[in-house]
Amino acid sequence: MNVVILTPEKEVFKGDATSVKVPSLGGEFEVLNNHAPVVSALGSGNVRVLTGEGDRLVYHINSGFVKVLSNEVSILVQGLQEE
Repeated sequence: MNVVILTPEKEVFKGDATSVKVPSLGGEFEVLNNHAPVVSALGSGNVRVLTGEGDRLVYHINSGFVKVLSNEVSILVQGLQEE
């Protein structure tokens, strides 16, 4: 699936991923290939991306939103810190 992580200042990540975990307001959830469409607000926590090449990326965020539709995952965040 294609993933893009954006802040108001820049594009942080864009590429292929096999798994994305996000900290929604109701608790953490994982997005895998062919996930059902969803839009969710994000709270403070870690966004974890397992890339198609097998790299594990972790970003700490303060807040944001995630949209999943047709294997496209868009994550808009504020207060991002790379770990």
